[in-house]
Amino acid sequence: MSGDLLKTRLQERLTPVDDWRPGAAAVRSDLDLNPGLSLGLRELRPAAVLVPLIARPSGVSVLLTRRADTLTKHSGQIAFPGGRLDPGENAVEAALREAREEIGLNPALVEVLGLGDAYETGTGFLITPVVGWLAAEPVVAPSEAEVAEIFETPWDFLMDAANHRRDFLDMPSGDRRWYWAMPWQERYIWGATAGIIRSLCGRMNGQEGEAA
Repeated sequence: MSGDLLKTRLQERLTPVDDWRPGAAAVRSDLDLNPGLSLGLRELRPAAVLVPLIARPSGVSVLLTRRADTLTKHSGQIAFPGGRLDPGENAVEAALREAREEIGLNPALVEVLGLGDAYETGTGFLITPVVGWLAAEPVVAPSEAEVAEIFETPWDFLMDAANHRRDFLDMPSGDRRWYWAMPWQERYIWGATAGIIRSLCGRMNGQEGEAA
């Protein structure tokens, strides 16, 4: 699929930015593969991530980060640039701000195409994925305090369900927690990041309501 066709398809499949509402119910969650478990009733903290798509002559790639090993939470994990919303921010504003802070991405270079499904994490965040299009390779630099590495993964690889696998962790409680994973070269994409990618894959294939 050409870059122009993919861009058009995304604009058709994603939720319009103007439809975003704070506190909207999550469509996906860390428990999609664990229907027997419950996250319980709680107040979720709103957050947003930017899913940056870079249009290259060789194909579209997805920009991802590896979190710094010095962070107290989720250190070393693969993630999209993002974080919690500041007071008065909407999802797009937060995602673009966090991308600037974490990887030095100029918001003026990002064409926002739309929003993915709201995602609830086990740690109590309600994440809105903001899909952004970059027509040229951006100049980026990791924030040493937050990001150990910036890298790209082919969009076609991530959108191929054959590359999605179910892995699990055995919890101290004795429960087995299943999650999506998409290993790419030496990097292990998993958890909420993989769940967001899986959700985008479902939208692209017209399978929005399917978790498995």
